[in-house]
Amino acid sequence: MLPLLDSGQTLVAGNVTEAWSGEVAGMTPRFVVEEYTVSAFAEPREPLVKLTHVIYALHAFSLVTGIIGAATIVGAFLTGWPSILAVILNYAKRSEVRGTWLESHFRWQIRTFWFGLLWVMLCALFIIATLGIGLLIAWLPLSLVGLWFIYRIARGWLRLLERKPMYV
Repeated sequence: MLPLLDSGQTLVAGNVTEAWSGEVAGMTPRFVVEEYTVSAFAEPREPLVKLTHVIYALHAFSLVTGIIGAATIVGAFLTGWPSILAVILNYAKRSEVRGTWLESHFRWQIRTFWFGLLWVMLCALFIIATLGIGLLIAWLPLSLVGLWFIYRIARGWLRLLERKPMYV
C-alpha cells in the first residue's frame, strides 16, 4: 500500500531486483532500483475551478471578438480587456492554486499570453527591420499565432472540463 501524500510531496518508488556479482554461493547481492516519480496533486476548492472556467471564458471572448469584429484574433487576444483581465486574475490567484492540478492550467494560460506576445513582437521587429516590406509575409506567422491561441484556449478548457492537469 502506498503512503498518503500531502500537497506538493513527491513519491519515489521503484522495482527492486537483486543482481549477483557472480555465481559463488554466499556472495552479497547488489540491489538495483529502477526509479520513477509519481506526483500527487491536492484537490482544488470548487470556487477556484469555477474561476479557471471564467478565465478561459474571458480568453475565449477575446478570441471571438477578434474573429467576428474588426480586430484580428491576435490583436483582440493581446490587447482586449477580457484577456488582460484574465492574465491579471491568473497572477492574483496563482498562489491559491499552487499544489493543485489547477496550477498547470494557470501556467498554461499565462504562457499562452506571454509567448503569443513574444511572437507578435518578433513579427513586428521583422516588419520594422524590412522597412515595411515584411508586412507582405508577416500575415502568415501572425495567422499561425491566432490559430495557436485558439488551440491553446480550446485544449486547456477541454482538459479543465475533464478535471485534468495541463501538460506544460
